[in-house]
Amino acid sequence: MNDIRRTILWVIFGFSMVLLWDKWQVYNGRQATFFPSPVTQTASTSATHPASGPASGPEAGPTATHASQPAAPGASAVPATAPAQPAIAHELVTVSTDVLKLTFDNEGGSLVKGELLHHKGSQDDPKPFVLLEEDGRHLYVAQTGLIGGPFPTHKTVMHVAPGPRELGSADNELTVRFESPDLGGVKLVKTYTLKRGAYDIAVRHEVVNTGTAAVAPQLYLQLVRDGNEPDGAVPFYSTFTGPAIYTSAKKYQKITFKAIREKKVEIPAESTDGYIAMVQHYFATAWLLPEGTPRQLHVNAADIGSQVPDCCYRAQEITPFGELAPGQTKTIDARLFVGPQVETVLEGLAPGLELIKDYGYLTILAKPLYWLLEKIHSLLGNWGWSIVGLVVLLKLAFYWLNAKAYSSMAKMKALNPRIQDLRARLKDKPQQMQQEMMRIYREEKVNPLGGCLPIAIQIPVFIALYWVLLSSVEMRHAPWIGWVTDLSTKDPYFILPILMTISTLFQTALNPAPPDPMQAKLMWIMPLAFSFMFFMFPAGLVLYWLTNNILSIAQQWVINTRLGVPPRLHLPKFR
Repeated sequence: MNDIRRTILWVIFGFSMVLLWDKWQVYNGRQATFFPSPVTQTASTSATHPASGPASGPEAGPTATHASQPAAPGASAVPATAPAQPAIAHELVTVSTDVLKLTFDNEGGSLVKGELLHHKGSQDDPKPFVLLEEDGRHLYVAQTGLIGGPFPTHKTVMHVAPGPRELGSADNELTVRFESPDLGGVKLVKTYTLKRGAYDIAVRHEVVNTGTAAVAPQLYLQLVRDGNEPDGAVPFYSTFTGPAIYTSAKKYQKITFKAIREKKVEIPAESTDGYIAMVQHYFATAWLLPEGTPRQLHVNAADIGSQVPDCCYRAQEITPFGELAPGQTKTIDARLFVGPQVETVLEGLAPGLELIKDYGYLTILAKPLYWLLEKIHSLLGNWGWSIVGLVVLLKLAFYWLNAKAYSSMAKMKALNPRIQDLRARLKDKPQQMQQEMMRIYREEKVNPLGGCLPIAIQIPVFIALYWVLLSSVEMRHAPWIGWVTDLSTKDPYFILPILMTISTLFQTALNPAPPDPMQAKLMWIMPLAFSFMFFMFPAGLVLYWLTNNILSIAQQWVINTRLGVPPRLHLPKFR
């Protein structure tokens, strides 16, 4: 029964790894490997057509030509320029706050570059991290415009109002204002308001009916990007990159680029709440409309003639202004989030926005673990020591469960000589051997499975902590001690993975080898292979596992000694 108990433990361990890998695949935007869910074809063909937008939607991307205006889909072509109006010079406008440096193109007043001043490009690059950009390698922009007629779109060249371009030391906000020419009897005024310390930007769209007939324009807000992995992505533990949509009806939905290409997208066609977003590891953008605002939702691919590989994909919201009489003005306010996935910040911006920091199926456990980790950091001031502190608290919380498990293991280890002798004497009488083994367990009051359940209960908690550490932008470029200067990347000298491998093998050696030779080999090969996986994992994750291993060894050692079972190393014998 002792080897049966160990076999069950290995089955639990192996099945947990299978579940972890399966959910990891889903987290990374891939189809689940072992438990796939069916994906149905969307009912709306227009939402995923690669060459066009929705039935009333705009073309999906920037263009190098600034002197012409696009024809609104479903409407007749518009002349290249309004005949009575002078051409507007093309220009880029760069503005800065204490946390953001943004570049706008007066073609549509689109946001074409976004730099996060408090986040470096890489550990070795002091330049700000670039989230939004438009160059030969990547295309990732935020655009808005009007449809429903030959109105101003994100390709309309606009006037830029003069004003400050940097947030002054005594100022709390600055604005950037774009005004379109009169197109189709409509003028669009777009105003961005940036505030100190904020990653969300207020965007006001003011529409003026300058014509002699009523008009009913619709506003579209869209995020357009290529389908390439962000620079610096690590394939070994790649995370999800792509569009995401949240509504109260369907909750949080991640949409892979592959699903968009294959037209296997199913999202609500309309909603009155939620948001659209583009998500990547640690960072995101999102368009936020006020709650209760009706909107159509689209996620699709579009060929915009870009030279960027695998371009482009679009997440879009369309909301109506309603009818405007001649001379009438209406406004729609929205917000554009461009920043890091800091959970406490996201929670305060919009319902469900914190879900873009995706913990997967263990969110219910991961969120309180992140809260506790943040509280520990507020006391210690170092994320590495905060990880150590959190593992210590978890081990204390599960102390009695672990004690029960290790006590059961120690009792089983004390009985092991009798069990081995019994197995040798009755090896040809398996039924009698099992009966005698159960009699010994009853007399000694030992449950052969007593060590399994306490360990199994803790597995979801530690997997949830894994996702917390992998997803938290706070770990990015966060130092611990000495050589560990970035908890989000691999240990440059592999010291932590080597120590973890040693601790894993030491922990394995504390348990006697099973009598079956194949089980004995697996008992060493599986943890060894698992440990070597961590050589490419972020240092913060390895630190978490190493701390857990050391504390587990210490607790097991103390409990075995108290129960009169001195710890003994059982080294492998592969002959």
